[in-house]
Amino acid sequence: MPDLNATYEVITFAIGDTKAGSKMGKLQVKNTDDESVLNCILWEETLNRLDSKLFRTNNKIKISGTYNEKYNNCLVSDISLVKEAKLGIDEAQRDVLFNNIMNYVNKIQDKKLAEFVSSLLFEHEAAFKITPAAKLMHHNYIGGLLEHTYECLDIADTVMTKCNNKLEPDKVYAACILHDFGKIFEYIVDTETGLIEYNEDFRKDWRTHSQWGFSVCMNNGYKDIAKMIAAHHGRTDWGALIDLDEKDAEPFMYIIHHIDDLSAKFGKISISEIE
Repeated sequence: MPDLNATYEVITFAIGDTKAGSKMGKLQVKNTDDESVLNCILWEETLNRLDSKLFRTNNKIKISGTYNEKYNNCLVSDISLVKEAKLGIDEAQRDVLFNNIMNYVNKIQDKKLAEFVSSLLFEHEAAFKITPAAKLMHHNYIGGLLEHTYECLDIADTVMTKCNNKLEPDKVYAACILHDFGKIFEYIVDTETGLIEYNEDFRKDWRTHSQWGFSVCMNNGYKDIAKMIAAHHGRTDWGALIDLDEKDAEPFMYIIHHIDDLSAKFGKISISEIE
Protein backbone atom coordinates (compact mmCIF):
# COMPACT_ATOMS: atom_id res chain seq x y z
CA MET A 1 0.00 0.00 0.00
CA PRO A 2 1.41 3.42 -0.93
CA ASP A 3 2.35 5.94 1.73
CA LEU A 4 -0.17 8.77 1.35
CA ASN A 5 1.85 10.87 3.81
CA ALA A 6 4.80 10.94 1.41
CA THR A 7 5.74 13.81 -0.88
CA TYR A 8 4.92 13.05 -4.50
CA GLU A 9 6.13 14.50 -7.78
CA VAL A 10 3.66 15.09 -10.62
CA ILE A 11 4.37 12.97 -13.70
CA THR A 12 1.27 13.45 -15.86
CA PHE A 13 -2.23 14.85 -15.57
CA ALA A 14 -5.18 14.70 -17.94
CA ILE A 15 -8.91 15.40 -17.80
CA GLY A 16 -11.42 13.18 -19.53
CA ASP A 17 -15.15 12.47 -19.55
CA THR A 18 -16.91 9.76 -17.58
CA LYS A 19 -19.73 7.65 -19.04
CA ALA A 20 -22.14 9.86 -17.08
CA GLY A 21 -20.81 12.95 -18.85
CA SER A 22 -18.96 14.49 -15.92
CA LYS A 23 -15.26 15.36 -15.84
CA MET A 24 -12.64 13.08 -14.32
CA GLY A 25 -8.97 13.84 -13.72
CA LYS A 26 -6.26 11.22 -14.06
CA LEU A 27 -3.12 12.10 -12.16
CA GLN A 28 0.07 10.03 -12.07
CA VAL A 29 2.64 10.85 -9.40
CA LYS A 30 5.96 9.48 -8.16
CA ASN A 31 7.01 9.02 -4.54
CA THR A 32 10.11 11.19 -4.10
CA ASP A 33 11.61 8.74 -1.59
CA ASP A 34 11.30 5.36 -3.30
CA GLU A 35 10.36 6.33 -6.90
CA SER A 36 7.17 4.23 -6.75
CA VAL A 37 4.37 5.41 -9.05
CA LEU A 38 0.82 6.07 -7.88
CA ASN A 39 -2.20 6.52 -10.16
CA CYS A 40 -4.85 8.89 -8.87
CA ILE A 41 -8.45 9.73 -9.76
CA LEU A 42 -10.10 13.12 -9.15
CA TRP A 43 -13.84 13.57 -9.59
CA GLU A 44 -15.26 16.75 -11.07
CA GLU A 45 -16.17 18.31 -7.71
CA THR A 46 -12.56 17.98 -6.56
CA LEU A 47 -11.21 19.32 -9.84
CA ASN A 48 -13.41 22.40 -9.54
CA ARG A 49 -11.92 23.21 -6.12
CA LEU A 50 -8.26 22.83 -7.08
CA ASP A 51 -6.03 25.26 -8.94
CA SER A 52 -4.90 23.71 -12.23
CA LYS A 53 -1.35 24.91 -11.52
CA LEU A 54 -1.12 22.23 -8.83
CA PHE A 55 -0.84 19.65 -11.61
CA ARG A 56 2.24 21.19 -13.20
CA THR A 57 4.73 18.53 -14.28
CA ASN A 58 7.40 17.93 -11.59
CA ASN A 59 5.52 19.83 -8.88
CA LYS A 60 6.12 18.38 -5.41
CA ILE A 61 2.76 17.81 -3.72
CA LYS A 62 1.01 16.18 -0.77
CA ILE A 63 -2.12 14.13 -1.43
CA SER A 64 -5.17 13.54 0.72
CA GLY A 65 -7.41 10.69 -0.32
CA THR A 66 -8.41 7.06 -0.13
CA TYR A 67 -6.40 4.22 -1.62
CA ASN A 68 -8.39 1.62 -3.57
CA GLU A 69 -6.47 -1.65 -3.39
CA LYS A 70 -8.74 -3.36 -5.94
CA TYR A 71 -7.97 -0.82 -8.66
CA ASN A 72 -4.51 0.11 -7.36
CA ASN A 73 -5.27 3.81 -7.37
CA CYS A 74 -6.02 6.67 -5.04
CA LEU A 75 -9.24 8.68 -5.02
CA VAL A 76 -7.95 12.18 -4.28
CA SER A 77 -9.93 14.55 -2.08
CA ASP A 78 -7.33 17.33 -1.75
CA ILE A 79 -3.83 18.35 -2.82
CA SER A 80 -1.38 20.76 -1.21
CA LEU A 81 1.69 22.22 -2.88
CA VAL A 82 5.09 21.49 -1.35
CA LYS A 83 7.31 22.95 -4.06
CA GLU A 84 6.33 24.49 -7.37
CA ALA A 85 8.35 23.24 -10.34
CA LYS A 86 9.74 25.50 -12.99
CA LEU A 87 7.85 25.51 -16.27
CA GLY A 88 11.07 25.10 -18.18
CA ILE A 89 13.95 27.13 -19.51
CA ASP A 90 13.45 30.86 -19.10
CA GLU A 91 12.90 33.09 -22.10
CA ALA A 92 16.39 34.60 -22.13
CA GLN A 93 18.04 31.19 -22.12
CA ARG A 94 15.70 29.99 -24.87
CA ASP A 95 16.86 32.94 -26.99
CA VAL A 96 20.49 31.97 -26.35
CA LEU A 97 19.85 28.35 -27.34
CA PHE A 98 18.03 29.40 -30.51
CA ASN A 99 20.97 31.61 -31.49
CA ASN A 100 23.39 28.76 -30.75
CA ILE A 101 21.40 26.50 -33.07
CA MET A 102 21.45 29.20 -35.75
CA ASN A 103 25.25 29.26 -35.42
CA TYR A 104 25.24 25.63 -36.51
CA VAL A 105 22.99 26.49 -39.45
CA ASN A 106 25.65 29.01 -40.46
CA LYS A 107 28.20 26.17 -40.51
CA ILE A 108 26.25 24.43 -43.29
CA GLN A 109 28.24 24.98 -46.47
CA ASP A 110 25.42 24.04 -48.85
CA LYS A 111 23.66 27.40 -49.13
CA LYS A 112 20.42 25.89 -50.42
CA LEU A 113 20.28 23.46 -47.47
CA ALA A 114 21.16 26.22 -44.99
CA GLU A 115 18.34 28.36 -46.37
CA PHE A 116 15.92 25.42 -46.17
CA VAL A 117 16.74 24.79 -42.50
CA SER A 118 16.84 28.44 -41.46
CA SER A 119 13.52 29.19 -43.17
CA LEU A 120 11.85 26.44 -41.12
CA LEU A 121 13.44 27.72 -37.92
CA PHE A 122 12.39 31.32 -38.46
CA GLU A 123 8.90 30.42 -39.70
CA HIS A 124 8.22 28.38 -36.56
CA GLU A 125 10.54 30.19 -34.12
CA ALA A 126 7.88 30.92 -31.49
CA ALA A 127 6.64 27.32 -31.35
CA PHE A 128 10.16 25.86 -31.48
CA LYS A 129 11.18 27.93 -28.44
CA ILE A 130 8.43 26.55 -26.16
CA THR A 131 7.95 22.97 -27.38
CA PRO A 132 9.12 20.10 -25.15
CA ALA A 133 11.20 17.31 -26.66
CA ALA A 134 8.91 14.62 -25.24
CA LYS A 135 5.77 14.15 -23.17
CA LEU A 136 7.47 11.94 -20.59
CA MET A 137 10.80 10.42 -21.54
CA HIS A 138 13.25 13.32 -21.77
CA HIS A 139 13.48 17.13 -21.93
CA ASN A 140 9.75 17.25 -21.09
CA TYR A 141 9.48 20.95 -20.27
CA ILE A 142 9.09 24.30 -22.01
CA GLY A 143 12.18 24.83 -24.15
CA GLY A 144 13.09 21.15 -23.93
CA LEU A 145 13.20 20.71 -27.70
CA LEU A 146 15.67 23.60 -28.00
CA GLU A 147 17.87 22.07 -25.31
CA HIS A 148 17.73 18.60 -26.87
CA THR A 149 18.45 19.93 -30.37
CA TYR A 150 21.46 21.90 -29.19
CA GLU A 151 22.79 18.91 -27.23
CA CYS A 152 22.49 16.77 -30.37
CA LEU A 153 24.45 19.32 -32.41
CA ASP A 154 27.14 19.52 -29.72
CA ILE A 155 27.41 15.71 -29.56
CA ALA A 156 27.53 15.55 -33.37
CA ASP A 157 30.61 17.79 -33.43
CA THR A 158 32.42 15.38 -31.12
CA VAL A 159 31.27 12.25 -32.95
CA MET A 160 32.22 13.51 -36.39
CA THR A 161 35.85 14.11 -35.34
CA LYS A 162 36.12 10.35 -34.72
CA CYS A 163 34.60 9.20 -38.02
CA ASN A 164 37.55 9.81 -40.37
CA ASN A 165 35.57 12.17 -42.62
CA LYS A 166 33.04 9.46 -43.44
CA LEU A 167 30.13 11.74 -42.54
CA GLU A 168 28.94 14.89 -44.29
CA PRO A 169 28.67 17.60 -41.63
CA ASP A 170 26.05 19.60 -43.54
CA LYS A 171 23.65 16.67 -43.56
CA VAL A 172 24.35 15.70 -39.95
CA TYR A 173 23.75 19.24 -38.69
CA ALA A 174 20.51 19.51 -40.65
CA ALA A 175 19.30 16.11 -39.42
CA CYS A 176 20.11 17.03 -35.81
CA ILE A 177 18.01 20.17 -36.13
CA LEU A 178 15.09 18.57 -37.99
CA HIS A 179 14.88 15.05 -36.54
CA ASP A 180 12.40 16.14 -33.84
CA PHE A 181 11.21 19.39 -35.39
CA GLY A 182 7.79 17.89 -36.12
CA LYS A 183 7.18 17.86 -32.36
CA ILE A 184 6.22 21.52 -32.58
CA PHE A 185 3.06 20.21 -34.28
CA GLU A 186 2.78 16.90 -32.44
CA TYR A 187 2.60 18.40 -28.93
CA ILE A 188 0.50 21.06 -27.26
CA VAL A 189 2.06 22.60 -24.15
CA ASP A 190 0.13 24.72 -21.68
CA THR A 191 2.47 27.63 -20.92
CA GLU A 192 0.61 28.33 -17.65
CA THR A 193 0.83 24.83 -16.17
CA GLY A 194 3.57 23.17 -18.23
CA LEU A 195 1.25 20.25 -19.01
CA ILE A 196 1.94 18.51 -22.30
CA GLU A 197 -0.69 16.84 -24.49
CA TYR A 198 -0.69 15.27 -27.93
CA ASN A 199 -2.21 17.29 -30.76
CA GLU A 200 -4.89 14.90 -31.95
CA ASP A 201 -5.44 16.86 -35.18
CA PHE A 202 -1.77 16.35 -36.08
CA ARG A 203 -2.00 12.64 -35.30
CA LYS A 204 -4.95 12.24 -37.66
CA ASP A 205 -2.81 13.40 -40.59
CA TRP A 206 0.65 12.22 -39.59
CA ARG A 207 1.93 9.01 -38.04
CA THR A 208 4.58 10.76 -35.93
CA HIS A 209 6.91 13.76 -35.90
CA SER A 210 9.41 11.47 -37.66
CA GLN A 211 7.05 11.03 -40.59
CA TRP A 212 6.64 14.80 -40.81
CA GLY A 213 10.41 15.38 -40.85
CA PHE A 214 11.00 12.55 -43.32
CA SER A 215 8.29 13.85 -45.68
CA VAL A 216 9.42 17.47 -45.58
CA CYS A 217 13.03 16.52 -46.33
CA MET A 218 12.11 14.06 -49.07
CA ASN A 219 9.79 16.58 -50.73
CA ASN A 220 12.66 19.09 -50.82
CA GLY A 221 15.16 16.62 -52.26
CA TYR A 222 17.19 15.85 -49.11
CA LYS A 223 16.96 12.07 -49.19
CA ASP A 224 19.91 11.26 -46.91
CA ILE A 225 18.66 13.65 -44.24
CA ALA A 226 15.19 12.13 -44.58
CA LYS A 227 16.63 8.63 -44.07
CA MET A 228 18.51 9.70 -40.93
CA ILE A 229 15.30 11.16 -39.53
CA ALA A 230 13.32 8.05 -40.48
CA ALA A 231 15.81 5.83 -38.62
CA HIS A 232 16.50 7.97 -35.57
CA HIS A 233 14.27 5.94 -33.21
CA GLY A 234 16.20 2.81 -34.18
CA ARG A 235 13.38 0.29 -34.30
CA THR A 236 9.86 0.37 -35.67
CA ASP A 237 8.39 -0.60 -32.29
CA TRP A 238 10.11 2.50 -30.89
CA GLY A 239 8.56 4.70 -33.57
CA ALA A 240 11.19 4.47 -36.34
CA LEU A 241 10.10 4.44 -39.97
CA ILE A 242 13.28 2.54 -40.84
CA ASP A 243 14.25 -0.31 -38.51
CA LEU A 244 18.02 -0.37 -38.06
CA ASP A 245 17.85 -3.91 -36.65
CA GLU A 246 16.19 -5.30 -39.76
CA LYS A 247 17.39 -3.17 -42.66
CA ASP A 248 20.74 -3.32 -44.43
CA ALA A 249 21.14 0.36 -43.67
CA GLU A 250 24.00 2.51 -44.88
CA PRO A 251 26.33 3.57 -42.02
CA PHE A 252 25.29 7.25 -42.09
CA MET A 253 21.71 6.23 -41.22
CA TYR A 254 22.77 5.21 -37.70
CA ILE A 255 24.31 8.51 -36.64
CA ILE A 256 21.25 10.52 -35.58
CA HIS A 257 19.84 7.52 -33.73
CA HIS A 258 22.91 7.30 -31.51
CA ILE A 259 23.27 11.07 -31.07
CA ASP A 260 19.59 11.41 -30.17
CA ASP A 261 19.84 8.51 -27.73
CA LEU A 262 22.85 10.04 -25.96
CA SER A 263 21.07 13.35 -25.44
CA ALA A 264 17.88 11.61 -24.31
CA LYS A 265 19.76 9.57 -21.71
CA PHE A 266 22.57 11.88 -20.58
CA GLY A 267 21.46 15.42 -21.39
CA LYS A 268 19.37 17.65 -19.13
CA ILE A 269 16.51 15.22 -19.35
CA SER A 270 14.13 16.60 -16.72
CA ILE A 271 13.09 19.96 -15.32
CA SER A 272 14.76 19.10 -12.00
CA GLU A 273 18.15 19.29 -13.73
CA ILE A 274 17.71 22.94 -14.67
CA GLU A 275 16.30 24.12 -11.34
